Amino acid sequence: MPVCEQVGFAGGGGKLAGRLFLPDPDASDPGADGTAPFTAVLVAGTWTSVKEQMADRYAEELARRGFAALSFDFTGYGESEGVPRDYESPELKVRDLQGAADFLAAHPAVAATGLGVLGVCAGAMYASAFAAQDTRVNSLALVAPWLHDRRICEENYGGPEGIEAKKAAAAAARRRYEETGEVVYVPVVSGSDPEAAMPFAIDFYLNPERGGIEQWPNRYAVMAWTEWLDFDAVALAPRLEAPTLLVHSEGAAIPDGARRFHAALGGPSEFLWTEGVQFDFYDQPQHVSLAADSAAEHFARTL
Repeated sequence: MPVCEQVGFAGGGGKLAGRLFLPDPDASDPGADGTAPFTAVLVAGTWTSVKEQMADRYAEELARRGFAALSFDFTGYGESEGVPRDYESPELKVRDLQGAADFLAAHPAVAATGLGVLGVCAGAMYASAFAAQDTRVNSLALVAPWLHDRRICEENYGGPEGIEAKKAAAAAARRRYEETGEVVYVPVVSGSDPEAAMPFAIDFYLNPERGGIEQWPNRYAVMAWTEWLDFDAVALAPRLEAPTLLVHSEGAAIPDGARRFHAALGGPSEFLWTEGVQFDFYDQPQHVSLAADSAAEHFARTL
């Protein structure tokens, strides 16, 4: 089993709580030679998530394959510091990734070579934004990536009218927060609340045997909608020179965004099309193993 260190480091809005997974010195897995320093990979989970939902899983799988892999709670989530809580800010999450990279660079078990970043779902957007502005990132792996622009947001959030309605609600929630300190929340996932960020009964998030865990409060800060909807991940692609792997499927979220992102990439790239729905890539062993194997092989070649 990989060795897991509970770690803390400075992020964009306070101290962040993380887990650094290191290869087992007694492991016989290919690539795990049992000696430090190890090549490092940062793992960014989906929007609104805590590390226990999928980032830990991928970090541990990468450690099994010979890498030092760091998962963590972003500012305002899980065990990390920061207010407001459960506020989805792409800009802040990119700053957190920079802080995580600083931590890894100073860790004695980490090699002073290239840094890899693995992003799952919306974590792919944050990983890409981080790589576009930080030359320490030498390789990217994007698993079931949610990569949106204005057109994709319109297709998924009720057209221009739906987007403007969410932005109006965000502006009202922002005013309320600034005036009273109160954060207006809606559920992240609900099969009965149409105001939920994802108004669907998604088993992964509602099933306590999967991602519906006690560490995750299932709440979305309404004032975050504007920053989320204005974020253009597809526009980042031409700025990315690091070798990039995408693992996706037609049954997962917005494959058109992944295709357009891939076509616009500025550096070498590989696209692995497989099967499965979005949430299979979060916790189903077959899908996670395939993605982890592909990412490990990609990082081994490019770092």
